[in-house]
Amino acid sequence: MTEKPLLQTLRRMGPSRRPFWFMRQAGRYLPEYREVRAEAGDFLALCYNPKLAAEVTLQPWRRFGTDAVILFADILLVPDALGQKVAYVEGDGPRLEPLRDAAGVAKLQLEGLERRLAPVFETVAKIKAGVDEKTAVIGFAGAPWTVVAYMVEGGGSVQFAAPRLWAYRDPPAFQALIDVIAEATVRYLAAQVRAGAEVLQLFDTWAGLLAASQFRQYCVEPTRKIVRALKAEFPSLPIIGFPKGANAVLGDYARETGVDAISLDVQVPPAVAATLAPSVALQGNLDPLAVVAGGERMTGETGQILRAIPAARHVFNLGHGFLPETPPAHVEALAKMLREWKQGE
Repeated sequence: MTEKPLLQTLRRMGPSRRPFWFMRQAGRYLPEYREVRAEAGDFLALCYNPKLAAEVTLQPWRRFGTDAVILFADILLVPDALGQKVAYVEGDGPRLEPLRDAAGVAKLQLEGLERRLAPVFETVAKIKAGVDEKTAVIGFAGAPWTVVAYMVEGGGSVQFAAPRLWAYRDPPAFQALIDVIAEATVRYLAAQVRAGAEVLQLFDTWAGLLAASQFRQYCVEPTRKIVRALKAEFPSLPIIGFPKGANAVLGDYARETGVDAISLDVQVPPAVAATLAPSVALQGNLDPLAVVAGGERMTGETGQILRAIPAARHVFNLGHGFLPETPPAHVEALAKMLREWKQGE
């Protein structure tokens, strides 16, 4: 049987066509998602309900025919499972009890992590059973720096000053927290693979906030450890890194972490990324707002990306996730264009 297009590209095996999927492809822009979300009630309840989480994972695949499905979950399930109180306020995002010192780190409970996250692994198994033989199943987690940023700040932020200050003021305690999250992430992702995930993505959404002196320590090094640990158990497992905002140091990230692909944010010209990181596959990087706009601007931007990166090393995606106001009809038009695209157009 021919390998799935996404796996072919990530393993640099020369796919028969360019694969595509979309970050945040399941979500509020789909009416069917909103129905399930209303049924679930609380957002975390949806994440921990295997039947409903699998359903919303599969909804965009049924609509748009993507080459992959990505587990519906949240990066803050890891701190939630470690014992840090996490809640989601409608319209206001996550709220966590801020963790600010070594005593707080000591309270985190690695023991029993897999048991507490068992519903997520059941979701992965249901997703795997629900797709066809051509569709890849993607598992994911937040990279340690990004997860820690929320844990320390206590929620979302523009600058995440609290974790960045802690890293300067008390490096040993901050490093201890990074190390705990890295270990938890290895356990979490390994269990996803055992449940059926065939590709993993690490989301380091706030990598671009780190100073150059901290980027290697808190972004590159933890990712390298996670990749090494996972590859030791699953040697052929493709891993995608998404160090959002890391633009100028993408080459260093690719060389030093050992990821198989880098997902590009909207600020990175694809042709530049292809030069900076020639040894890995690339993923991305259409502006989500272009999909909201639709029409000629969307198709024009899409065509530029498709022409900039050879199909053999490119997974088409967004530069970040779909926005809630995205018209599903625009996504349908984008998916049709990607399926029909021929290199050289």
